[in-house]
Amino acid sequence: MRSMMIASGRRGTSAPKSAALTVGAVLASLTLVISGCGGKAQPPGEGGGDYPKGPVTVTAPAEPGSGWDTTARAVTESLQKEEIVTTPLPVQNRPGGTGCTWMTSMMEQEKGKDDQIAITSLASQTMKARGLCEYGPEDTTLIATLYVEDFMVVSPANGDIQNLDDLVKALGDDPQKVAVAAAGDDTLPFALFAKEAGISPADINFVNYDGGGEQTTAMLNGDATVAIAGMSEFRSVLESGDIKPLVTFADAPLAAPFESVPTAVDSGYDVTLSNWRGVYGPAEMPQAAVDYWAGALEDLSKSASWKETLEKNQWAPEFRTGEDAQQYVEEAGATVDAGVKETDIGSK
Repeated sequence: MRSMMIASGRRGTSAPKSAALTVGAVLASLTLVISGCGGKAQPPGEGGGDYPKGPVTVTAPAEPGSGWDTTARAVTESLQKEEIVTTPLPVQNRPGGTGCTWMTSMMEQEKGKDDQIAITSLASQTMKARGLCEYGPEDTTLIATLYVEDFMVVSPANGDIQNLDDLVKALGDDPQKVAVAAAGDDTLPFALFAKEAGISPADINFVNYDGGGEQTTAMLNGDATVAIAGMSEFRSVLESGDIKPLVTFADAPLAAPFESVPTAVDSGYDVTLSNWRGVYGPAEMPQAAVDYWAGALEDLSKSASWKETLEKNQWAPEFRTGEDAQQYVEEAGATVDAGVKETDIGSK
């Protein structure tokens, strides 16, 4: 089991107890498996044999290129490649409020439906903790957790900031001149890092975007200095050489080809934070549908194509359903709450 830990207090120093925070929490991996009539996964319980009777929409609550979008499309692709699902699984992008707009719709307008599922993650917990959204994953019909992904800070390959030391110096000189492209969840690890570097998180110039695709465009257009998101959101652009990695908040060095990217911990900044992603349904989703998707996603989590996807994106598997998933997400939420309070990023 991987853990998510938020740790404050520079390594090698003895910070006052009141200034230090170490919070451990389980960060999980949600396995999106969408199953349909005639597929391998069979819905448990009486009366479930006719479900689903038609298409089930899979929503990524952000623009194409975001982690949510990548997850939704990877899941549906594996489900159909493995013949776990035969019913149509259209993927739609519904950006807005870093997932809050669509989550609110799932809790209110889509309430009681069985033909909608969506992707969620730590981002939604951070939005709720900051007072920017009424709902979080723990309030929804949580179906499963799928995987955990590490955060990474990147910059344009031809930009002024070429390494971690450049970033710390630029933030120290004038944090307002460093435009940080970040989605809702990305603000928390960067705020913790800034605090470790002796810079007030309140002074960081965060520019909000819904996902890595928009963040990358902003950097390449000169609208942002650096960006932070899950590593897979930058993977294709990293491989093209247009952007370069500066630091990761992983608890250990990344696998090849990113093994040389410095971790914050190894660089002397004791902050580690990872992002779980998973799947949820509307409020009051029928139990037969919940059970069906839980079973389908479990089939997906064991499939060869999904395991290949996890390895390619350096996602750490962490499949959980039912009360186990709910407890996992609640513990992650407590960690997020503590981090938001420590950095005082709130709803600013």
